[in-house]
Amino acid sequence: MTTSTTFNVHFWLKRTVLKKDGTIPVYVRITIDGVRADLSAKKSILEEKWCPNARRMKSRYSGAKAFNNYLDEIYSKLVDCYMQLSKRGGVVSANAVKLRFVGKDNPILTLEELIKFHNEDDLKKLSSGTSKNYPATHEYLKRFLFKEFSCSDIFLKRIDYTFVTNFEKYLRSCPPLRRSQPLGNNGIMKHMERLQKLTNLAFKHKWIESNPFSLYQLKFEEYDSGFLEEWEIDAIKSLQSNNKSILKVRDVFVFSCYTGLCYIEVRNLNEQCIVEGIDGEVWIKVRRQKTKAPVKQPLLDEALEILETYQNHPCEENGGKLLPVFSSQVINRYLKSIAELCGIDKKLTFHVARHTFATTVTLLNDVPIATVSKLLGHRKLSTTQKYARVIERKISRDIAGLKAKLRSNSKKKKNKPKTESGHLRVV
Repeated sequence: MTTSTTFNVHFWLKRTVLKKDGTIPVYVRITIDGVRADLSAKKSILEEKWCPNARRMKSRYSGAKAFNNYLDEIYSKLVDCYMQLSKRGGVVSANAVKLRFVGKDNPILTLEELIKFHNEDDLKKLSSGTSKNYPATHEYLKRFLFKEFSCSDIFLKRIDYTFVTNFEKYLRSCPPLRRSQPLGNNGIMKHMERLQKLTNLAFKHKWIESNPFSLYQLKFEEYDSGFLEEWEIDAIKSLQSNNKSILKVRDVFVFSCYTGLCYIEVRNLNEQCIVEGIDGEVWIKVRRQKTKAPVKQPLLDEALEILETYQNHPCEENGGKLLPVFSSQVINRYLKSIAELCGIDKKLTFHVARHTFATTVTLLNDVPIATVSKLLGHRKLSTTQKYARVIERKISRDIAGLKAKLRSNSKKKKNKPKTESGHLRVV
C-alpha cells in the first residue's frame, strides 16, 4: 500500500508587519498534507512591487531579477530538504523541512542531550526561582540512572511509563541531596513534574514517539501554608528592639502583611509604583513577579505608615527603592528571631506575610474572594482558594450569624396569629 504526500512551497507577504520604510517582510510557507510551517525569507518589498499571482517581484521594477532569483534559490533548497528527508524514510512534516533548512534538525537522542537542550533553549525563559530547581532534578536523574542501569545517560526511546514509575519509587527511598531537606511527597512530585516537562519537550519535537507521562498522574498533597492571626500581627507590630536590622525586617514584613506583595515585589518597590487611585487615595501599581499580571490596589493605612517611616530611604545608591530590604536568607533568619521574641510558635518566613494578607487581613474581614484573587494577582480563583483558606474563627462567626437568623425566623413563626383550625386568619 502506498501513501501520497502533498508538498507545496509558496511565498507571501506578512502584511501584519510594516517596516519603517514602508516595506513588508516576505515569508515562505511550507505545506505538507495540509499542515504548514512558516519562516522568514529575510527580504522585504513594497506591496505595489509584489505580484500576488506569481508570488514574486514584478519584472518591470529594478532589481526584480536578483530578488526573484533569491526566492527561487530558497525554493530549490526547500525542495532539496524535502527530498533528503523523504529518502531517509518515515513521515516527513512541514516543520521537519523547516528545521532541516535552517540547520536545526539534529535530533536529540539521549536524556543528557535533552537536558542540555532544555538548559540552553528553555531554562532562560523561566524565572530564577523556578530555574534554580532543575539542577537538583538533573542530579537525582543521574543517580537513578547509575543505580538502575549502571550508566550516566540513556536513550530517550527507553524512557517509558515503567521508567517514570521506577524513578518515583527511587525518589521515595533514596537519600536526599541535603540531609537537612528530606524529600516529602510534594517535593517528589515537583521532580516528577520537571521530568514530565522534559519529556513533553521531546514529544513535541518528535524525538520520542509516545509520551511516557500519558498514563501517569501527579499526586500533590494539599498543603496548609502558615499564616498569622490578628494577635500575632499586633505582637510583631509592637515589637521593640535595640537591633535596627530587626526593626527594619519587622517593618518590611508587616508591610507585606498589609499588601500581599511577595519578597521580590517589595524589594523592587520604587516611587513609580506609588500612584493616585481612582478614589484620589494612594495606590500601589505593580506587576506580579510570578504571573506578570498588572495589579493596582489601594494602600491600607498600616502599609502607608511604614512607607512614611522610610520616606527618606530612596536614593541613587539604592536605585530609588522605597524600603530597606535585605537578602531573602537574612530576612528569614531575622524573622526566626522575631517569632521567638513575640512568642509565636510558627515557622516564620517572608511568604507567611502573603498568606496572612489573604486570610487574616482580607478574607477574615469579609473581603470577597474574587477581590482577594485580583489583589494577589492570581489568574485562577482556585489558586486563591489554596492560599486563603477559611479559618475556624470565620466559620464560628458565620455559623453564629446563621444561628441568630434561624432563631429570629423561629420566633416570627411562633408569633404569627392562627385560626382555630390552625390556619392563618384572613384580615
